[in-house]
Amino acid sequence: MVGVSGFRGRVGDPLTPELVCLLATAFGAFVKRSRDPSNDLPVDILLGRDTRTSGPVLSRAVSAGLVSVGCNVVDLGIVSTPTLMLAVEDSDALGGIAVTASHNPAEWNALKLAAPEGTFLDAETMSKFLEFALSEDPSRTPSDELGGVTTDDGASARHLEAVLELPQLDLPALRARAFKVALDCVRGAGATIMPQLLEALGCEVVGINMEMDGLFPRDPEPTAENLTELADFVRREGADIGLAVDPDVDRLSLVNENGAPIGEDLTLALASAVVLRRTPGIVVTNLSTSAIVEDVARAHASELVRSPVGEINVARRMQLEGAVVGGEGNGGVILPNLHHTRDAPVAAALVLQHLVDEQTSLSAAVDEWPAYTIVKKKISFPREALSEGYTELERQLESDGVDSADGARFCWEARRTWLHVRPSGTEPVVRL
Repeated sequence: MVGVSGFRGRVGDPLTPELVCLLATAFGAFVKRSRDPSNDLPVDILLGRDTRTSGPVLSRAVSAGLVSVGCNVVDLGIVSTPTLMLAVEDSDALGGIAVTASHNPAEWNALKLAAPEGTFLDAETMSKFLEFALSEDPSRTPSDELGGVTTDDGASARHLEAVLELPQLDLPALRARAFKVALDCVRGAGATIMPQLLEALGCEVVGINMEMDGLFPRDPEPTAENLTELADFVRREGADIGLAVDPDVDRLSLVNENGAPIGEDLTLALASAVVLRRTPGIVVTNLSTSAIVEDVARAHASELVRSPVGEINVARRMQLEGAVVGGEGNGGVILPNLHHTRDAPVAAALVLQHLVDEQTSLSAAVDEWPAYTIVKKKISFPREALSEGYTELERQLESDGVDSADGARFCWEARRTWLHVRPSGTEPVVRL
């Protein structure tokens, strides 16, 4: 599958090491061709991966492809995707590749492509890259011009330090609160940064699924129905809060002190409250995010702007609007004064800061806001019939309005109700 952020597939068919090598070769050549012609410096591409068992072989295939067209590879090893993105932004690299399928099951993997500013490729750039990859066969460099491979083991530590320096955090107050946090890293890359961050914030950390072997013990998407083990663990340990991340650590879900998952939309809502309390401004989220984020924005004299689904779509709209915070209702928080990337460590720090600011528990913090029910389903439906399907839904539903920026979003304002129908960018399904 081709999405805005890159290429996903089941390992072995269609995602083979040979295909991955070809894609990396094309990306390296594309980056070199796209740079300023006056720039004749060596081209560095940063590489990172999550813990999937297919990660090592696919990462080697990426390195081989990049080196073959004269790019230097800086291998960060197992890191979170936001760690990689921040490292790209803070370096002179001309791009990055994350070998991760994010929340997809273990048999999937993907290449997620980063631009020099540390964001995913936007739709226009991805379209140009696809055209290039399908029409060009990049010439390989001779042996004396091949790129090299070096390692960088310090990216997670630098990311951690950057989070701790966020102006929204009151470190003495956080450390004085001394939260007991139950952490579920689903055997993904979260163990490279999440426990270290929480301990630096003065938390007592108890964990499950902290091994970094990629043997996911459950569906790795951190939705409420997948967090029963963490919920039981919170109750058993008497934790103040439970935190769950996905394998590449760009999404965060919360479990309250009673062992109840509270829904992914609350991650962005509570994190946004911390930012807006200090700096009112524009909040950007996608068309599939709950109205709770709009309520938080309104309570802080701020405006909510919606964008199509997809991290880069939210990030680009944030840049356009000068937003102070944004993200997606799947637990992804973007804090632009650090970078324009969904970042679970940032989200965790902000959620804990909210509980400190309000001197409250997670359950009480949630009770401060209206309770919305959000139902997420995915179905098999022929994509070629979607346009006709949207038209038929519009005819039958008699909604107050339809937003067609990303599929079709129907709303009924008086009932505070909506329905969003769109093709998934990460799976061959239609999302409701």
